[in-house]
Amino acid sequence: MTAEFAAVVPAVILLLALCLGGLQVAGQQLRLQDAAADVSRSIARGGDAAAAADLPGVRVATAARGDLLCAHLSMRASSPVGSALGLTLRASSCALGGGR
Repeated sequence: MTAEFAAVVPAVILLLALCLGGLQVAGQQLRLQDAAADVSRSIARGGDAAAAADLPGVRVATAARGDLLCAHLSMRASSPVGSALGLTLRASSCALGGGR
């Protein structure tokens, strides 16, 4: 029984680490989506893309689609699991350009 336990424990620990890493990546994606919404509202009001400054390593691209002003953000996942897999997170949001 000790040999089986010794073989199972590393697999369980690896599984838990992967699950926690996945939760970290999901949290980063949510923060990136919120930042994209903030940036799109900011540029729709005539501001700049400084709302994404609180997230390190974020690349911001803006585009106009008719009356909509859109922000497209991307960043590399900074969690150990995301870094090991080379994940790039992306989020987009659009807001109606009312002040123009």
